[in-house]
Amino acid sequence: MTSDKSPTGGTPSTPEPDEPTPSLAPGRIEEIAEKILGGPRTLTMLELAEQAGVEIELARTFWRGMGFKNVAENEPHFVAADVDALRKWKLALATGRMDETTLMSLLRAQSYTTDRMALWQVEAMVDTIQRQQGLEDTAARTATLEILDEVDDFLAAQLDYTWRRHLVDLAERTDAEIRSRLVPVETDRLPLPRALGFVDMVSFTSSARQLGSRELAELVQGFEFTARDVITANGARVVKTAGDAVLYIADDVLTGARVSLAMIDAISSQERLLPVRASLVWGRVVSRSGDIFGPAVNLASRLVDIAPRNTLYTDASTAALLSKSPHAADFLVIDHPAEDLPGIGDVAPVELRWSSPEVREDVWIPGLA
Repeated sequence: MTSDKSPTGGTPSTPEPDEPTPSLAPGRIEEIAEKILGGPRTLTMLELAEQAGVEIELARTFWRGMGFKNVAENEPHFVAADVDALRKWKLALATGRMDETTLMSLLRAQSYTTDRMALWQVEAMVDTIQRQQGLEDTAARTATLEILDEVDDFLAAQLDYTWRRHLVDLAERTDAEIRSRLVPVETDRLPLPRALGFVDMVSFTSSARQLGSRELAELVQGFEFTARDVITANGARVVKTAGDAVLYIADDVLTGARVSLAMIDAISSQERLLPVRASLVWGRVVSRSGDIFGPAVNLASRLVDIAPRNTLYTDASTAALLSKSPHAADFLVIDHPAEDLPGIGDVAPVELRWSSPEVREDVWIPGLA
């Protein structure tokens, strides 16, 4: 039997049985939608297609590509901004610079990303209101919706600014990589040589069962924020997170090793977080849809599964490459017996550690920096 109290001793706040569930006034959500979308939703799918100058099936394809459910042809659901976006999509297709496959890929990518961004923004606002006003979840969500059309311009402007900065950063990294290639990449090889690794929380599933919603959210957020800060501050990049795990990449094996060990140090120094384990592999990958693929990713995933807590595992070839670095003396290398990794076969994991605390001076580690 589980207690109604959270692990921190607090009792979840819920409305009294005779209290009405807080909700928006009738018609308010449509006011919010009209403000954010730039006008009332008066156009049907057929009218959207006609005004954009496209066949209705292309309009449906466009709408589904953004990740939204089907809309009946006679349902007024669209605004002038939808017409403008679809018309520009049609014009981009007409230029021939990108075909429909590429445009659909871009549409899905931006829609998937902004869906997650919108969710992140709203949940952050809900959390703020809960903490500042002491409201329970339903009331906090209602209060968040109430102010959504007051903060949408700020949220959109910040998203545009951040995207532009990241696009320039990506252009600079890509240019530097192209200049570093001595010969073109063979067509049958994966194009991108990268250091990549996983870091995941140990015993997350069993620990999560004992936590209330706020404690669980704080655990996941604490892990993710710490991981992202350590990864980016030390020159690597986050590929994706999955609640209890993060996959990252770096352009060189030294950066990868430093990042993995720095994350172990940073997270183990925080009592509110669970211990972690990590993996590091150097190999070639292909990048698609914001993710990376290749045998090196599979190997890194298997190595992190067998790594003990607060331990970084790599493979022999990655360790050998690291040994050629001018900073090889910063690391201790410990060989372990071979293990049978599912789908891969026998692999002898190699453990990496700092050779001394002093070698971490050039690495940013929150709490230790």
